[in-house]
Amino acid sequence: EMMAGVLGELLDSLRCNLAVSVSGCVSEDSLPFTASPYSLFFSLLLGTSAMLVKETGITVFGVCLIYDALVLSCHIFYFTTLSNLLSACLSLSLSHLSGSRLRELLYICSPFIKRASLTSGYVSICFYYENIIADHLLLRQYAELFRSSVLQVVIIMSVRLWLMGGSMPLFSEQDNPASFSPHFLTRFLTYSYLLPFNAWLLLAPIMLCYDWQVGSIPLVESLGDVRNVATLLLAVVMITLCLHCTSALQVKTEIREVLVGLLFLVFPFIPASNLFFRVGFVVAERVLYMPSMGYCILVAHGLGRLCSLVGRWGTTVLSVSMLLLVLLFSWKTVHQNNVWLSREALFLLYPQHASAMNNLGTLTRSPEEAEIYYRKALETNPQHNRALFNLGNLLKSQGKEKEAEALLKDSIRFGPHFADAYSSLASLYAEQKRFVEANEVYLKGIENCPDSSDLHNNYGVFLVDTGQRAAAHYQQAVRLKPAHYVAMVNLGRLLRSSNENKEAESWYKRALQVTRKVDILTPLGALYYNTGRYEEALQVYKEAVALQPESTDIWLALAQVLAMAGRTKEAERMTLDIISREGSCIECYRLLSAIYSKRGNYTEALEALDRALQQNPSDLTVRAELYFSKGNQLREMNQLDRAFESYKLAVELKPDQSQAWMNMGGIQHIKGDYAAARMYYQRALLLSPGSKLLKENLAKLDRLERRLTGGG
Repeated sequence: EMMAGVLGELLDSLRCNLAVSVSGCVSEDSLPFTASPYSLFFSLLLGTSAMLVKETGITVFGVCLIYDALVLSCHIFYFTTLSNLLSACLSLSLSHLSGSRLRELLYICSPFIKRASLTSGYVSICFYYENIIADHLLLRQYAELFRSSVLQVVIIMSVRLWLMGGSMPLFSEQDNPASFSPHFLTRFLTYSYLLPFNAWLLLAPIMLCYDWQVGSIPLVESLGDVRNVATLLLAVVMITLCLHCTSALQVKTEIREVLVGLLFLVFPFIPASNLFFRVGFVVAERVLYMPSMGYCILVAHGLGRLCSLVGRWGTTVLSVSMLLLVLLFSWKTVHQNNVWLSREALFLLYPQHASAMNNLGTLTRSPEEAEIYYRKALETNPQHNRALFNLGNLLKSQGKEKEAEALLKDSIRFGPHFADAYSSLASLYAEQKRFVEANEVYLKGIENCPDSSDLHNNYGVFLVDTGQRAAAHYQQAVRLKPAHYVAMVNLGRLLRSSNENKEAESWYKRALQVTRKVDILTPLGALYYNTGRYEEALQVYKEAVALQPESTDIWLALAQVLAMAGRTKEAERMTLDIISREGSCIECYRLLSAIYSKRGNYTEALEALDRALQQNPSDLTVRAELYFSKGNQLREMNQLDRAFESYKLAVELKPDQSQAWMNMGGIQHIKGDYAAARMYYQRALLLSPGSKLLKENLAKLDRLERRLTGGG
């Protein structure tokens, strides 16, 4: 962000240099003409680029407009233009101006009007002139110029808003406490005090901080606060400078330097002043980059004036003093650069800063150190809701659920608009099977944070886990944040679970339009695989494996698709390659067994299953499935006794395997032990009462027993 600010400042400088490229030959009865229209349009392009790099760059348009009006065009602007406009405003009409007088006025002002219309686009002036004196064709033409300027400003602001995700950022009390104060006096006094505070940072950058947030600058809550003296002093200085510039603008040309310095000092700072909208910081040194241009102009002008007032020795003393000051600031810059070498070094510089300690906790990999830093942050500021949240999450991961619950509740209490705290507390309740309380927390969070897309997405996940439909909340998350691909994938999975494959596919593809990530490609590939669209599945999994070549699961999924597509040779080579890298891959052996079995190589298939069983999987279900698959291979090899033993081991590990019970019954049926066969068939029928094959086998067994009984 700091580099973006530097780049924006550079673009602003270029834009201003080009914007003031007006003709040096100025007649006494007209405003200066633009020397090069191409330079003017290029300056507009640079100003737009500055705004796209850093939003405060748009203030350079206002700087250039006022510079043009008050410096370049002041000799005509004051005595001709403003006097006529003032008389028109006082009479509430421009009807007193004759048509010739209007044309003369417009002719004189036309260069400035053109530049102003292309620079600022003041919509109100445009419609004021168009409505009052719309009878004059010439004025309509200038109104069209204003419209073109308005269009440009609207376009670049729309692009900037689109880059910001379609909405203004949301801030918490932690970011800017004064803006959340319920008392107007507190807000006014604090905002006013921040102006001299920033001015002091320019004058004497002694104490610098990467993050001036809550607690760094206490609120000014009463008129008796001594800091109000600084506010009054700055107000007196600024008013004096402005009055001096206004009164002496036509007398002393050097006053224009002061005016230009003030323009660059004041205008770029307006977006950071909380005047028009809430900002996400108390003080931010980065917003002083552009005002520092005006500060440098004022310092240089002041130094020149002082040198002109003192003698030769005084000039020498001033020059040496300024050189020493520059060297001192240079040393300060080098020292500050060392502080910024790492985030840890930066945060450690401010041990009494709660946000710094909290940030250190998020950086460290040691849970013990993280807990120490979070607790230090809370010692400094017990109401630091992010430190409460982070410590609560840490303790939750360590199984200290009661303390974690208390901390997360406090985080919500001190930051009621902090959506992540609601999600974390609700997740804790859900893990504890306290679903009613979890649901209440989610609903409360959505009420307080209606614009949080992540909260809606997390609530949707909770509703799915509890068996409720969550599509509406996934869709709301996408509406709030059109690029929320996680919600799109979750919605796709939800639709896939209800066999709405076309809708699920459309959501997966929509997520891929946002970003090409493995988390999106793998569920889409699984959808294609499960619906028999193997070629499409291959393309998707190949892209996924290119993005994450170290993932065994993706390689295995790709091998499975190859096997199902009939490309068993490729599938075998790929599976063996995975096994060579990860010999304990049980699923690889199962896939290899399936490939060999598909070819009729039952011996090799059996060996692959034995190697899988040698890995001794801890999951009883996996072991049961392996024994079941081994029984199938032995049955294909007509080794019925070994197959029966393998099925028996499978049902001992997982008694609800109806297919294993039925196969055991089938083996006994073939061997002529009809009583045992009936027992196994009936056990399988209890688990799968709707199985037609079981009923047919029992019917065959009944007929066979009747024939044998009748024959006896």
